[in-house]
Amino acid sequence: MNTATTPSGPVPVVDYVHGYSQREGRRLGDQADTLAQLLHTGTAYPAGSRVLELGCGIGAQTVHLLRSSPGAHIVAVDRSEESLAQASTRVAGLAPEAQVEWHRADVFDLPFADAEFDHAFVCFVLEHLPDPRRALAGLRRVLRPGGTITVIEGDHGSVFFHPDSTYARAAIDCQIHFQAAAGGNALLGRQLQPLLAGAGYDDVAVRPLTVYTDRTRPALVDGFTRNTFIAMVASVRDKALAAALTTTAEWDRGIADLLRTAHGGTFHYTFFKALAVNPPAAPAASPRHM
Repeated sequence: MNTATTPSGPVPVVDYVHGYSQREGRRLGDQADTLAQLLHTGTAYPAGSRVLELGCGIGAQTVHLLRSSPGAHIVAVDRSEESLAQASTRVAGLAPEAQVEWHRADVFDLPFADAEFDHAFVCFVLEHLPDPRRALAGLRRVLRPGGTITVIEGDHGSVFFHPDSTYARAAIDCQIHFQAAAGGNALLGRQLQPLLAGAGYDDVAVRPLTVYTDRTRPALVDGFTRNTFIAMVASVRDKALAAALTTTAEWDRGIADLLRTAHGGTFHYTFFKALAVNPPAAPAASPRHM
């Protein structure tokens, strides 16, 4: 695994398991737009507040942050120059009046002053990091005391569907495997409360956000089941075959069975949304006198 050096030591550099293809960009856009109401309801920042969006990617979530908090000052960070360029173009097309600062930076080495931000928004980022607790602890430095952090993550262990299929579950397990091999964790959602508490945040509150689809919810069937989740699993086909984790026949059966859930079946997935507060720094201990 490659490493990068930061002031606090070497940090593993992991590859984004889903890649940076145009197809992945469309998938991220479909996901953000389909789930906007579910994920962003209740998240709005006051006018004039400085909000750090960590791991903005192609700006799929940025546009929804701008819509819910039009007066906030968004500072969006990503390590990929290509993704930042796409994000800037996306925001310019969908929210031309918005003022967003774009920064290329590493989550473990943020180039900002202490207490520079009022709020932080982190969506689908921690699942790709080798040390998410360290990333959360590092964010506290740039977040003012009393400032809030919102974190949203999925959890592939929350998937169930009808008709059930061992082949479909095996295909999902392949995606979980490769995300872990890349240094991430596709089962991270269930860990948000202890992660944030362990990183030093107070008042940690986590809510499960359930996506359920069937034929009565065609927009969710298309936007989430087909174009978000199944598309994500399907993207690791070549890796799974090359690693001999499956055969062509088993893989094709698994994807076909997943698609059956979108044709008269049902599909369930749970995201987890956490809100926490950066506490004030502890006062320095007074020297003892003999």
